[in-house]
Amino acid sequence: MPAADLPLLVDAARIAGRVATSFVGPSAARWDKPDDAGPVTEADLAVNDALASSLRLARPDYGWLSEETEDDDARLSADTVFIIDPIDGTRSFVEGGRTWAISIAIAHKGQISAAVIYLPRRGKLYAAGIGLGATLNGASLTATQAGMAPDSTVLAARPTFHDKHWRDGAPPIDRHYRPSLAYRLSLVGQGRFDGMLTLRPSWEWDIAAGALIVTEAGGRITDRTGAPLRFNNAHPALNGVVAAGPHLHSALVGRLGPVR
Repeated sequence: MPAADLPLLVDAARIAGRVATSFVGPSAARWDKPDDAGPVTEADLAVNDALASSLRLARPDYGWLSEETEDDDARLSADTVFIIDPIDGTRSFVEGGRTWAISIAIAHKGQISAAVIYLPRRGKLYAAGIGLGATLNGASLTATQAGMAPDSTVLAARPTFHDKHWRDGAPPIDRHYRPSLAYRLSLVGQGRFDGMLTLRPSWEWDIAAGALIVTEAGGRITDRTGAPLRFNNAHPALNGVVAAGPHLHSALVGRLGPVR
């Protein structure tokens, strides 16, 4: 299945990239979602429509979960499901930045089997298929083997390293940040950074594609407690995410305190 599905995702991502870049971020119509769920633009919806047209036509028996499509229970009865974030990093898009991504994944019985993350403004296309490895623009990726150390580089928002989240205080880490969760995970798979974590509940569409890129590059990814990730849940959210090479992953999970 991944060998057949991955070229479909790559083609769909490139089409979606052309749709997204046809909009000028700061001038694209935008509004705020209800319940303080963040901004959305006309470009998000146009990309969602383009992906739905190409992917659902090609795989009509697959379910559908997208940030920009009203959810329904039909996907829960499907063995295989598309999980989509049309534009991850909408704030960067709105500001005219380059750090936003189109994230496309396929989950089969709860596990991601194929994934693409495409940053058209940066010319980066990350791809992975289960058992096929992970690539950036066709070149193989390998996660780092770093352990816990002051020079270990971890992508995370500043509040993540508040002492209250950690046993015996926050660990000594070289913290960095990028706007898109999907891109942060891709950078861990690429080996550009040693790890990534978010302790907040995380939507599946932000994590699904990056999760496979990390694991196919030899890294580990779990929720904040160390439990395996499972996708296409009735409530499509995960209990935080920790992604890193195997040594750093174990150290981070072991040092995190209980959820408060």
